[in-house]
Amino acid sequence: MEYKINAKDLGISSKTSVEVCRLLRNKTVKKAQQILQRVLKKKQPVPYKRYKKEIPHRAGKIATGRYPIKISKEILKLLKGGLASAQNQGLSQDLIISHISAHKASHQWHSGRKRRRRMKRTHIKIILKETKNKNDRKTDSK
Repeated sequence: MEYKINAKDLGISSKTSVEVCRLLRNKTVKKAQQILQRVLKKKQPVPYKRYKKEIPHRAGKIATGRYPIKISKEILKLLKGGLASAQNQGLSQDLIISHISAHKASHQWHSGRKRRRRMKRTHIKIILKETKNKNDRKTDSK
């Protein structure tokens, strides 16, 4: 069983969202929530691998990285709501993030007195699946 979460037109950066999604892919929901909490406390940086121009390196094994607070808050909200909805539909608590992606949305114009400016918007799609136990894997292969 799987549960899908679609968030449209979030006011966050698409490029940075791609990096956060790469960090959370194929992790359990509990572990992803712990990672995002550490990012919010600025204990663990998010490694930047694709959009890393002029970004400084961090201490430890990560070459380039930052602490994207706004994106971490948004994805953490989505995961909490998705986990509660999945449990309401009868799925177990042991869910894994099998697919998470961020895509550019249309740009909204923010009007001003002299000129207008474009606002960043992003679509995020998350698919949560139930994890299989070791005993289930053995019975499936037979």
